[in-house]
Amino acid sequence: MIIKNTDIHNHLMMRMLQRGITKEEIEIVLNQGWEVKDAKEGTLGRAFVFPHNQDWEGTLQEEKEVTVYYKIKGGRTILLTAIARYGKGFIRGGEKQ
Repeated sequence: MIIKNTDIHNHLMMRMLQRGITKEEIEIVLNQGWEVKDAKEGTLGRAFVFPHNQDWEGTLQEEKEVTVYYKIKGGRTILLTAIARYGKGFIRGGEKQ
């Protein structure tokens, strides 16, 4: 799945900038990520853990977990929000908790 800039509404773009998420990362999450269980009814969610090894808000963070929530309507993907968590040791899809 390829995401165009027109697929990202202004509010979501602002949140992505605040949270350090790129359009390319959203594409990877949607194409390679795993399904999340906490999506509300009628909403889909996928997550992916990226190696980060960079500073985030003054602290070196090894990983970045990005979760994208979206809907499919009329065959079109509608992006709702994207969330990032920084740290290490995130559970990946298929791993036991």
